[in-house]
Amino acid sequence: MRIKTTFLIITLFFLLLFLRLANLQIMHGKVYRSLSQRNCIRLLPQEGIRGAILDSEERIIADSSLAYDLMVLADIKEIPEESLKEMAAILETDIKDLKPELKKRRSLSFIPLTLVEKLDIKKAFALEELKSQLGNVVIQPSSIRTYPYNQLACHVLGYLNEIDRSRLKKLSDYGYKSQDLIGFGGIEEEYDKDLRQEEGGLSVEVDHRGRFVRALGFKPPINGKKVQLTLDLRLQQLAEKCLGERTGSIVVMDPQDGAIKAMVSSPGFNPGIFIDRSNQQLRRLLNNPDAPLINRAISSSYPAGSIFKIVVAAAALETGKINLSTTFTCPGSIKMGNLEFGCWNKHGPVNLLSAIKYSCNVFFYRVGLLVGAQIIHDYALKFGFSKPTGIDLPYENTGFVPSPLWKRFSKLKNWYDGDTLNLSIGQGDLLVTPLQVARMMAVFANKGVLVDPYIVKAIQDEKVPVSKGRTLNLKKTTLEYIRAGLKKVVSDQGATAHVLADLGVDVAGKTGTAQVGRDKEPHGWFAGFLPFAEPKFVICVFLEYGKTGYAASLVGKQLIADMLKEGFI
Repeated sequence: MRIKTTFLIITLFFLLLFLRLANLQIMHGKVYRSLSQRNCIRLLPQEGIRGAILDSEERIIADSSLAYDLMVLADIKEIPEESLKEMAAILETDIKDLKPELKKRRSLSFIPLTLVEKLDIKKAFALEELKSQLGNVVIQPSSIRTYPYNQLACHVLGYLNEIDRSRLKKLSDYGYKSQDLIGFGGIEEEYDKDLRQEEGGLSVEVDHRGRFVRALGFKPPINGKKVQLTLDLRLQQLAEKCLGERTGSIVVMDPQDGAIKAMVSSPGFNPGIFIDRSNQQLRRLLNNPDAPLINRAISSSYPAGSIFKIVVAAAALETGKINLSTTFTCPGSIKMGNLEFGCWNKHGPVNLLSAIKYSCNVFFYRVGLLVGAQIIHDYALKFGFSKPTGIDLPYENTGFVPSPLWKRFSKLKNWYDGDTLNLSIGQGDLLVTPLQVARMMAVFANKGVLVDPYIVKAIQDEKVPVSKGRTLNLKKTTLEYIRAGLKKVVSDQGATAHVLADLGVDVAGKTGTAQVGRDKEPHGWFAGFLPFAEPKFVICVFLEYGKTGYAASLVGKQLIADMLKEGFI
């Protein structure tokens, strides 16, 4: 009885086994055959080259170079000992070091192994010649981002880094994958979709052990587009040299169309650090309290100081509150309630031209009270403050212009005459960016047009459309009076920027010293344009905690002198 029971159990077992095999072979055979066929195909990706970034004269300031990766398609056992020795000799390493690395990284034999990254071209060619001996070995080209001028224009360029989770969620539908390199900041981020290359690759067939059988097809990669900027590389170098180690910014712009000719922010950084992935350098950069990754020209806002007096003057002239003959006496201060609002000097009787020339606070206190805070606010917005300029760079700060309505609803406080006095000389809650200041100064250089700053000239040789800006419809006399005052700031003896008078070119401009607190040095501003008759450049120099506008004007003087020497003017 036991023998019959045992025989029955064995028979049932083999019957079930047979039925299972029949099910796999007959019912699901096509499915597993398809899976097997797909499993024998490997894709060896090949990167295209990221588009280059050029200056206005087509000089390369960011590029990509080819490097080569050594990839292995089969198990180490499939590579002859002699071939391994030759490979080790070319790689300038010991075969004892190579074997453990191969074994350690071959846990998934069906995945192509990248054994060595960023081979130089000599080693790559030497390995390619041994390809027949090495068996299933592939030399795979790859792209490396290079910045030939290191730190130059770093905030304009931005940098490349591995895509983060937040960006991956947004961009996965557009072909971005984990571990892709993507632009962060500057042109690299703003124009990533144009600069980005499309991946191609080689399809190969392998056997069940992962050994190469044959090539099936090749899809060529597509290189990224080149992006040409309005920057002039030589002028950018001059501006960075003039700013030196000072913390601050310089903007040089064409006042006729808003093209940015140079944009400097200091301190800066070398974008190549993110490519080399030097942990020590990256840690030092990211922990730097001076925030070197921030583009101070557009991404930080500061009190304007006396630079803002030009807006107050324009508002007063446009509304008819003052004219060229309006005069106020400056005794050195003005009292409002229990507070005394000072001027840096006792100027005596001053009119508009003298007030701009000497940057008299008392004159603008009086004018501010005549005009009123709301009208000053409205004209500040008209000149482009408190909103982005629209430049084609990411992370632009809007700045801020306070108003009585804002204070009432945001701070639940009334607006007082003391607030108007502070606003009249660019203090209080007012915040502006260096690019906004350059844009405001361009209105008086081009005689009435608020230009839209831009920094990209062309993409793959196709010119980018340029905005004509908008005419502010200022009175002719308003423009003439303020232009005359700005010229006197430089030309007249004792004026705040007279240090620029001996350059050999007519410069008009305005200095500013912006108070930022009791325990900190003031910021220094200089903004101007040149040549006066037919302006080609607007220059804005901002020195963070630079003490005085005079210090900023000295930097401006050095830059203009260098521009004259190099033939820009």
